[in-house]
Amino acid sequence: MLNALQVFTTVVVGVMVGVEFSVAFVMNRIFGALPEDAGQLARAHGGRMLGAVMPVWYIGSLVLAAIWAVAGWHHHGAGLVVTAGALLIVSVLMSILLLVPINNRSKTWTPENRPADWKEQTARWDRYHYGRVAVIIAAFALLVAALV
Repeated sequence: MLNALQVFTTVVVGVMVGVEFSVAFVMNRIFGALPEDAGQLARAHGGRMLGAVMPVWYIGSLVLAAIWAVAGWHHHGAGLVVTAGALLIVSVLMSILLLVPINNRSKTWTPENRPADWKEQTARWDRYHYGRVAVIIAAFALLVAALV
């Protein structure tokens, strides 16, 4: 049963990393290449869509890592799993404190109501997101290392 939990947790976190990596390095570049209004509207839509799903994914990943750490406490790699869990906590805190406030504003923006500094706020969100992606990639790498 522990093996199934380990694989499931690693897959869930790995897919989350893939989605967030894609947002940072693929989707946002595509949106940035669109005409100004279309790019901003695409980001707002993405913020609404992913803003609804990602909290469950982040918290779920953290819960799975915690269960793995407890269930596998006396097994090889437990320290790596605990460290990965700590990084997932950091990613949740980063989300709540840095990214969600910007996302909550930007997901409601339209060309008619966006603030004058919308590009600066978007760039700030992107910078924070790059940091969060680095944190969850590290967590994923630790979970993979714990498997081997």
